[in-house]
Amino acid sequence: MNDLVAGGNLPLPDGTLTLRVPGPFDLSVLITGDSGKVAGDADFVFYNQPAASGARLDGDTVTVDARRLRPGASRVTVVVSPAEPGTPLGRLPAIALQVSGARGETVARFTPPRAHHETVLLLAEIYRRGTGWKLRALGQGYADGLAGVARDFGLDVADDTPPPPPAVSPAPPTHTAPPTHTAPPAHTAPRPGHPAPHAPPPPPSDPFLTLVNAARARAGVPPVQSDPRLTEAARAHAAGMAARGRLGSEGADGVSLHQRVTSGGYAYLAMGEHLVSGPRTPADFLDYCLGDDRSRQTVLERAYSHVGVAHVPHARSGDIFWTALWAEPYTPQGLARTAADVLARTNTHRAAAGLRPLAPDPRLTAAAQAHSADMIARAFYSHTAPDGSEPWHRAAAAGSAHRAVGENIACGQRSAAEVVEGWMNSPGHRANILKPAFTHLGVGFAGGGEAGTYWTQLFGG
Repeated sequence: MNDLVAGGNLPLPDGTLTLRVPGPFDLSVLITGDSGKVAGDADFVFYNQPAASGARLDGDTVTVDARRLRPGASRVTVVVSPAEPGTPLGRLPAIALQVSGARGETVARFTPPRAHHETVLLLAEIYRRGTGWKLRALGQGYADGLAGVARDFGLDVADDTPPPPPAVSPAPPTHTAPPTHTAPPAHTAPRPGHPAPHAPPPPPSDPFLTLVNAARARAGVPPVQSDPRLTEAARAHAAGMAARGRLGSEGADGVSLHQRVTSGGYAYLAMGEHLVSGPRTPADFLDYCLGDDRSRQTVLERAYSHVGVAHVPHARSGDIFWTALWAEPYTPQGLARTAADVLARTNTHRAAAGLRPLAPDPRLTAAAQAHSADMIARAFYSHTAPDGSEPWHRAAAAGSAHRAVGENIACGQRSAAEVVEGWMNSPGHRANILKPAFTHLGVGFAGGGEAGTYWTQLFGG
């Protein structure tokens, strides 16, 4: 069983899947092809139309049989909204998705970040990848209800309320993907006067950068600089969203936002993002990004020293799609601090259990770091590498003489605190952390790939 974070994904077993969200919510399902658009009204499964070929809604549960979907269907998006229309999700209990397989076994769980003013959430999607199917956790919010979701997926929705004239009041953003904090290690503020290498000075004419740094100055955090690699990745991603007319963390070419950043030559230790449609000006976009606590945290994150932002209009509707990327660049010193943070938090849990602390081990660290990087390079997520090597093989190849070896891996977690907490909440991973026979630990971290972050703990004893 897997606990997913937003952006995380995993392969699905064959057969019918059951997706359940208990609580005061309504579920809906949108069936689309590779274009991201429905073929017609029959592809929208909701309380007034509870079934389509391959998908059925029953109360708080949706069942999906990918083998029975209509021809051409390659994606099923699960949507959650308040049972009482118009109620902000922030006023309701936390949303929790449980996915079960054909035999009733739990396949995955996903608790998205807490929504605030949004009234609809794209919760997860089941999508075809090659000959199989995968599940991706989304957590993408909309502020204008099911009508906004339906329009983005290609359904015609009557709207009797004309938009406000732009000259009087700029149109508010209509939908937003939640900002993602990816692995911000603690206490990693860049030293004043020591910008990261290759970071150009901010263009004086960039209005967004001027506004952002004014907001950061008011909060007492250092300014960010524009990075051309992040800007180009943001531009390509915004253009892809505008072309499809929908927000998303993955492009039509299957390339994730994190992969787009690293393929452009930018290596990061921490990355956050804003994906938003609606604002007309840089000032409107920044106002929206500062509009709630979680989103504001991304803008004001002390660890971030670089930013790239771009916006592209939709060809027909004129809706503007924005992408902002915030990052702490990779440095060897920063990687060492991240690993040390994971070790310290692991030892805190061992101390609470009355166990001796684990000592850092450079050989185990080298093997763990190589495995995190390998999972990105060869696009897999497993203790067993594509060449068949297991954790003990990797430890021995790095020169480790430990007789007992164990491994924890994780992907998508945003920080050392989040990944260690996730491992402690999983019985198997917790057992490794609290195993008395283990005496040493190596920690690996790499940014990139589909999930954005890949973590490895390699234990020895």
